Amino acid sequence: MLTALGGLDGRQVLDLFAGSGALGIEALSRGAAGAMFVEHHEPTRKVLRSNLAGLGLEGPEVRVRGGDALAALEACRADGDRFGLVLIDPPYAEAPDLGPALDRGLGGVLEPGGLVVCESDRRRPIGLELPVERERRYGDTLIRIHRR
Repeated sequence: MLTALGGLDGRQVLDLFAGSGALGIEALSRGAAGAMFVEHHEPTRKVLRSNLAGLGLEGPEVRVRGGDALAALEACRADGDRFGLVLIDPPYAEAPDLGPALDRGLGGVLEPGGLVVCESDRRRPIGLELPVERERRYGDTLIRIHRR
């Protein structure tokens, strides 16, 4: 999915709904300077930490945060964190209801010119107000790339 973005050199990445961390890890492998992974499910967070450790991706530039993704967005805003790339891959059933809250939260953390990549079911997409730069469909999966 991230190959369409080109180089990510120097960008800070926020991987919401991180799961195993695959998307954020891919961003780091493509030159991102750092990443914050947000995953609410404790057992999955343990897998994520194990994946990061196994790849040698530990240190202050790689952070894992527990809790709700929307609360994490607010905490990032309050902490002054800024991101050039935000990855959003929620459970598909939740995706259609997230748009307004994500719009509010992203406004405080997304850098000018920053990208947001959303994955959802094509029949129930995440409705962000950010302009759609690109859109791809893979079967029932919809990937939208937004730019601020």
